[in-house]
Amino acid sequence: MLKRRVKLGIESERMTLRLPQHSDYRAWSSLRGASAEFLQPWEPTWSDDHLSRKSFTNRVYWSERVYKSDQGCPVFLFRRDDQALLGAITLDNIRRGPSQAGTIGYWIGAPFARQGYMKEAIAALTHFAFAKLDLSRIEAACLPENAASRGALEKAGFKYEGVAQSYLQINGRWRNHVLYASLRADRRGRTDIGQA
Repeated sequence: MLKRRVKLGIESERMTLRLPQHSDYRAWSSLRGASAEFLQPWEPTWSDDHLSRKSFTNRVYWSERVYKSDQGCPVFLFRRDDQALLGAITLDNIRRGPSQAGTIGYWIGAPFARQGYMKEAIAALTHFAFAKLDLSRIEAACLPENAASRGALEKAGFKYEGVAQSYLQINGRWRNHVLYASLRADRRGRTDIGQA
């Protein structure tokens, strides 16, 4: 198992991606709270204490632990111009050995949606996963009707691979998801996306 230093900063064109810190609580709870109506249709049901300081503190400790133990890379997205918190992206479920793969999940605050930030974050974290973490495959899944998420993945070079039935509980219901992947040495070219 690879042990890493906790300090992590990934730079993209407009953002810095870094592990969450305790001092990010107000920005995080404010953005998540203000974006709740926008986010909840696409996410697992929020717990009653989802926006609490205790829940956030647990998230910070979890983030440090999974990064140090080479199990994941959960980062917040900060716009460099003004240090505004825009959202988060997590590379999780890292599998080593013959697989060398991981899965990404992400969210963006409502005020920052559809401005290309998530596509940029996906591309930056994917590059980091291939170049620094030596992964070979990054996977992602989203709801078939989430056109913005599908578009961000496709623009970041991910290819459609199929549909997983009852893949995750989203907003209290088991939902089918469309599956995407990016390969370090991808020779597949463009794929035609069918109706999922």
